[in-house]
Amino acid sequence: MRVLVLVVLSVALMVFDARFTLLKPVRSQMSLVLMQSYWITDLPQRLWQGVASQFGSRTELVAENEKLQTENLLLQGRMQKLAALTEQNVRLRELLNSSALVNEKVEVAELIGMDPNPFTHRIIINKGERDGVVLGQPVLDARGLMGQVVELMPYTSRVLLLTDTTHSIPVQVNRNGLRAIASGTGNPERLELRHVADTADIKEGDLLVSSGLGQRFPAGYPVATVKEVIHDSGQPFAIVRAVPTAALNRSRYLLLVFSDTRTVEERANAAAQAQEAQDRQGGAAPSIPATLPKTVVPFVPAPAPAAAAAAPTTTPATPAKPVAPAVAAKPGAAKPPAAKPPAAQPAAAKPAATKPPATAPATPARERQ
Repeated sequence: MRVLVLVVLSVALMVFDARFTLLKPVRSQMSLVLMQSYWITDLPQRLWQGVASQFGSRTELVAENEKLQTENLLLQGRMQKLAALTEQNVRLRELLNSSALVNEKVEVAELIGMDPNPFTHRIIINKGERDGVVLGQPVLDARGLMGQVVELMPYTSRVLLLTDTTHSIPVQVNRNGLRAIASGTGNPERLELRHVADTADIKEGDLLVSSGLGQRFPAGYPVATVKEVIHDSGQPFAIVRAVPTAALNRSRYLLLVFSDTRTVEERANAAAQAQEAQDRQGGAAPSIPATLPKTVVPFVPAPAPAAAAAAPTTTPATPAKPVAPAVAAKPGAAKPPAAKPPAAQPAAAKPAATKPPATAPATPARERQ
């Protein structure tokens, strides 16, 4: 009876967990306890590796050292070539105002478990939400892409591999740029390219790399190598099978790629702001304000004679207005002084030559007498 109750309770919990997300925090906290069990289970292997490394023969170590030195020289030669290509790529992207990243930030993670379900291809790594891992983050090994993060826990994460039946990734043929979709088959050694035209230029041995069109995986990383291409005259699409370049069943140390997480609009706005700042630094200052005072000052005292002729004696004791004394400096000009516009224009053109404060008090005194 107890077994039956436990079985029913287990089935109910599995159905509830599959249909709702209320148990996700509980599962996240339980992972903290299970992490200790993973560590204890992996302890014998680590101890064995430590003992074996301590008792390795000197001959093997010397041979391995020579081999590593040779590989280091070869890799340094390649790095010199790649450094020049990287700089050239940066210059070309600057010319195109592109904000794509050339070198992504990566972090090393270690595989600590695998999903026991034979119908799903998932692994567990020792990096989680506390380490900055995000959902959908690409994961790769030393040979190529492996998958993406699909579930986060505080200190661990679950990674969905490329060969899972629910996983697909946009790829392109490295030889000619032909685009396709690589989907998992449930076999850890096989991928399939779907909806490839029967006349497409693809052949055995072609390298498939990530195209970056899905905005999830960075472009340019190896994904698989074409193993078989089957053409059927009665079918519109060819059957293309490929082998993943990553060692999905053998890699222990993985890389988490921290690429640019901004949206397309944010990257476009950032590029536009950078271009605008560059234009402001290299542009010239406008010269329009420097010409405005020269066109406004000469025309200010022009309408003053008409106003002064209409009321010459209304404000005799206000020397604050230099325009009225300048016109009233000649008391005998009873007739309209506007008949001599040429004499008024030179007086306005050279305001420093006239001395309105000296004549202002003398003229009203004569009029009072």
